[in-house]
Formats: sequence, C-alpha cells, structure tokens
Amino acid sequence: MKSWFIKKNVPIMLTFVGAILGYCYWYFVGCESGTCAITSIWYRTTIYGAIMGWLVGDMIKDKLKKKSNEN
Repeated sequence: MKSWFIKKNVPIMLTFVGAILGYCYWYFVGCESGTCAITSIWYRTTIYGAIMGWLVGDMIKDKLKKKSNEN
C-alpha cells in the first residue's frame, strides 16, 4: 500500500518541494536589480520551482511504472 501511494503521488510531492525550493532561491539568491525575468518576483520563482518539481516527479513516476511493469 505504501509503495502504491508513493508511486501515485510522486509528482504532487515534488511539486510542493519544487515550490518551496523556488521560494528559497528567491529569498536567498534572488535578483536585487529587478531586471531578472524569473527571479525578480517571489511568486514567479515559486511557480517556476513548482513546474520543475512536477516535471521531475513525472519522470520519476514513469521510471517507477516501467520498473514495476518489468517485474
């Protein structure tokens, strides 16, 4: 049951992790001049991190699905 839950929710979990990391990137690194397209505003960086987290999570989900089909 636990492995089923993890396989189905990997993209959702990594979306939240990506959003948190995107916000942390804006907070600690950011763009002080305000001319950076993505990193100048906190919500853009958070959304960008969430999208990256979703994409990575979807790739991991596909790999887990292929691995379970081989068994």
